Amino acid sequence: MDSSKQNIQPKPPFDEKNEETPDIGGGLPVIQFWAEHTLSPEGPKLWKTLFHKSACLSCSWGTGGQKGGFTNEDGEKLQRCMKSVEAISSEIKPGVKVQFFEEHSITELQKFTSMEADRLGRLSFPMILRAGKSHYERISWSEIYTIVETGFRKSPERVASYSSGRSSNEAAFLLQLMMRSLGSNNLADCSDLCHAPSTFGLKQMFGTKTSIVSLESLKQADCVILAGANSGYNHPRLMNELIKLRDERGGKVIVINPEMSIGLVKFGSPAFPIKSLIPGSDIASLYLQPIPGSDVALFVGIQKSLIEQGFVKTEFLAAHTEGWEAVLETARGTTWETITETCGVSQVEIETAATIIGNAKGVVFGWAMGITQHENGVDNVYSIANTALISGNVGKEGAGVMPVRGHSNVQGFGSMGVTAQELKKELQEALEKLLGRSLSRVKGYDTRALIEAADEKKVDTLICLGGNLYAANPDSTQALRALGNIETIIYLATKPNLGHFHGLAKENTIVIPVLNRFENPYKTTTESGNNFVRLSDEGETHLKDGDLIPEVEFLTELAHRVHGNYPVDWRKLQDTRYIRQLIAQTVPGFEKMATIDQTKEEFTISGRIVTEPKFQTPSGKASMFVTPLPKLTLPNPEDFEIPQQTRGVMVALMTGRSYSQHNTVVYKINDKYRGMPHRNCILMNRLDAESVGLQAHQRVTVQGNAGKLENVEIIYGAVRPGAAVMFYPEVNVIFKARIETRSGTPAFKRVPAFVYA
Repeated sequence: MDSSKQNIQPKPPFDEKNEETPDIGGGLPVIQFWAEHTLSPEGPKLWKTLFHKSACLSCSWGTGGQKGGFTNEDGEKLQRCMKSVEAISSEIKPGVKVQFFEEHSITELQKFTSMEADRLGRLSFPMILRAGKSHYERISWSEIYTIVETGFRKSPERVASYSSGRSSNEAAFLLQLMMRSLGSNNLADCSDLCHAPSTFGLKQMFGTKTSIVSLESLKQADCVILAGANSGYNHPRLMNELIKLRDERGGKVIVINPEMSIGLVKFGSPAFPIKSLIPGSDIASLYLQPIPGSDVALFVGIQKSLIEQGFVKTEFLAAHTEGWEAVLETARGTTWETITETCGVSQVEIETAATIIGNAKGVVFGWAMGITQHENGVDNVYSIANTALISGNVGKEGAGVMPVRGHSNVQGFGSMGVTAQELKKELQEALEKLLGRSLSRVKGYDTRALIEAADEKKVDTLICLGGNLYAANPDSTQALRALGNIETIIYLATKPNLGHFHGLAKENTIVIPVLNRFENPYKTTTESGNNFVRLSDEGETHLKDGDLIPEVEFLTELAHRVHGNYPVDWRKLQDTRYIRQLIAQTVPGFEKMATIDQTKEEFTISGRIVTEPKFQTPSGKASMFVTPLPKLTLPNPEDFEIPQQTRGVMVALMTGRSYSQHNTVVYKINDKYRGMPHRNCILMNRLDAESVGLQAHQRVTVQGNAGKLENVEIIYGAVRPGAAVMFYPEVNVIFKARIETRSGTPAFKRVPAFVYA
């Protein structure tokens, strides 16, 4: 079959948009947004920050560093996106006044939405909510250190941390070293809730936990698979690479998503003002809409078709992989009827995808949380990587596997050892040499295990380096209760968020205002999703009257008070140059960190990009794993204690971010891409709603296994029948998620929910 002669399907079969959905993603609204912000009173401050030599605050595809604010690691200009401007605009707001917290009780603060909390401004002084008190109050630094030091002198297994990708590599390294010096492995991280299946799966298969594709290699691909990602919303800079692949190289893009994301059908990029901005560039060559949670079946189907069409690279598999025979045999032995019934995608569509892959010279397989946030997320990752190996698209330029990560330095935290999972052998040995003893062998708490442990009153002290642990978790009621069992919680943050108002400790909740990436008085580094280390210059804050602290200064001072000079002179590490020396000595692949202060040379981490079939596994071969097809069922309404006669429809609910949202931070209440006017909406297929007498814009109740949301507005949209979409974190209150047992990740993308009037 010649894919060039096929009637390739650029729009999915379930593509019915509502009246508010635009025809393209990006486009002129992006220019309008830029104009409104850069010409506003905050404009000069915004432009100054945009040109500052610091890494982007937004996604892992961000720009910046020593090449300049608008430049990517390949030296290409005009690479800023709307999300980065939203993040910067939020960070340059005035500081929240002491009087605000004096005048607003915690009960009042708990009525704020995520957007309202963010718009309060910057945190500019340290504060504490004491047990039995109704208001946050200002606190001195000396009392903070006294309370926190006492908290860190609890038994190591009862002390924990949580972190996000907001901070630097230097802060991350300090955090894990301080915790491991204590004897605690309780290093929960936001990545536990999103890409942990990628980390686990890639480690088992290739011996590395990250993307094996560089930006340079991506530019040589002539086909990209993008599964379970809304990159037009969340990684707009990646869209530039897809546009160039389609328009300049004549390549193809296969999109896999139960929902039609308009930005992945057509996207207008300001980086190409003449040929793309207004008309929009075609993105998807083939758009597949599987049933949520059925991705293994879809990829086994692609494998089966690759076999039947003679596209299997048998010599490559025999020479460079292990376990390949069983994977091929499973694909051969799985019937087309089973595959198509499980995934809801036709055999013709699957065969078309296989033909495109088989005829391509180089295919990059990318995915995001639509793949990982499932009960079988690791199997999803295995099935994608199996497909890449079967088709010979690993171990060469222009091909490979590429998890598309979210926050700008979430991957850097993992590299620095901020993880409850097993450390890379070389890093573990280096840390044990530094500590002069073995690391604790007690398994640490990942994010979900941390909440469960706190719910069982097993945690006394928690330090949160960024993030929003309360809002990021499923079952908000449990999260509230669990955090309320912890004696002392310390939040290091730049802005107020829902966690500071709801995630309250039993005795002391301390909020410490820290400087952000472009304000720090010292240089810091971050890591992109493609393993590129960026160096951010020193900066200064606009909060001249504020009482803020660099997070490195707080962590080093706390560590000194707890550990003295063991195993390092912690106060000396307030100069981040010395932290980078430690990183160069201990973290594999970061050897160039030793000279980055002198050379300013940003670098790709060694040993991660795979351009020849040699892998960091014991055998040097890639390991392949058989992936069982999932058994996908939905409960009955009675399982949610809903009367049998209640007329409604059970759906597989996908929870996700809106167009103008960064993690749990909401910048606008509407989602213009989906045509959803506010946060309390459910996007449904018209057929599902009308089958039980429901209508567009009708207000309904959405019931999960932990609670319900009422007065939810139905919005018709381009999502396949049986599936629906609601916004995270608000929807978290209705469900207890199933957990991917190997990685600890909740199944946010397949939540059973009953919709009824």
